[in-house]
Amino acid sequence: MTQRQRILVCGATGFIGRNIVERLSHEPNTEVIAVEHETPRFDCPNVAWVRADLTCQEDVQTVLQGIDIVVQAAATTSGAADIVQRPYIHTSDNAVMNSHIFRTAYDLNVKHVVFFSCTVMYPSSDRPLSEDDFTGEIAPQYFGVGWTKVYLEKMAEFFAGLGRTKFTALRHSNIYGPHDKYDLERSHMFGATVTKVMTASDGKIVVWGEGTEARDLLYIDDLVHCVEQSIRRQSEPFGLYNIGYGQAFAVKDVVERIIAASGRDIEITFDRAKPTIKTSLFLNCARADSEIDWRPQTDFQDGIRKTLDWYRRHFQT
Repeated sequence: MTQRQRILVCGATGFIGRNIVERLSHEPNTEVIAVEHETPRFDCPNVAWVRADLTCQEDVQTVLQGIDIVVQAAATTSGAADIVQRPYIHTSDNAVMNSHIFRTAYDLNVKHVVFFSCTVMYPSSDRPLSEDDFTGEIAPQYFGVGWTKVYLEKMAEFFAGLGRTKFTALRHSNIYGPHDKYDLERSHMFGATVTKVMTASDGKIVVWGEGTEARDLLYIDDLVHCVEQSIRRQSEPFGLYNIGYGQAFAVKDVVERIIAASGRDIEITFDRAKPTIKTSLFLNCARADSEIDWRPQTDFQDGIRKTLDWYRRHFQT
C-alpha cells in the first residue's frame, strides 16, 4: 500500500471487521472508514466512523462514495444451533447486502472489493480440499448459506469480468482469536469452548457433539494478513482463495488443548443430543500461496495461548 488509499471496512464492529480496522489503522498510507450499524463503535485512532444499514441501497450508495477499497466483513452470523434450527437467518440479508455493495462498488469505480465467503460448500473429507473441490453438492444443513455464498462468489466474478473493479472472495476456515463471540448463545465452537473452560465453577464442561467432528482453525491475525496480501498482490480481476490452517483438528483435541493452555483441571462431557455439524474439513491453500504470497503464520498452540491471554485481560480483570 504505497499510495494513500481510502479503505471502507463494512461490519467494522464484528469479530473479523474489528481486527481488520485495528490492523489497518496503523498503516500510514491508509485512511480507514469503518461502518457501524447495531453494535456501537469502539475507540480506535486514525479511524473515521459512519453509520449505515447495508441492506439499504441508499445507505450503501452514501458510504461507498470516494472509496478506493471495500473490505466487506458485514454479515449475519452465528453458531451451530442457528445453522441447525434457524438456517434462514444466514441467507436473505446477506444476499441483499452483498448485492447492493457489489453493484454500487462497480457503479462508483471502486478499485477493489474483498469479500468473505466460507467453506460450507465443500463436502466432508479426510484430505485437504482445493478451490476446485466444490462438487455442486452441499450438505443439507448448509444448503441455504452455502448456495448464498456460491451465488455471491459468482456475482463477484461477474462484476470483476466487466473490467472496472477487482474482486477477491476468501473461502476462509473457522476463525478464532480476539474479539470473537464468547457468549454461549451466539458463539462458534472455539469461542464457546474458551468461555466454558474459563468460567467453569465446578471443574466440568459440556461440549456439544461427539468430539470426533474435525475443523480447520485459523488465527484471526492470519486472515487479516490475507486481506492485506490480497490488496497488495492480487493481479487478476477476480481471485478465489482458500484461507485456512491446512490441518484438521478433532473437536475433542481442540477442547483438550484449550484446557491444557488454561492451566485448569476440567472434566469433559460430550452431549450428543445438542446441535453440531458432523463434518470433517481442512483446506489446501496452495493457490493463495502462489498468487498472493499468503500462508498461515500462527502455530495453533500459540494461537490458543494468545486467545486465552486476550480473554483474561478483557473478561477476567
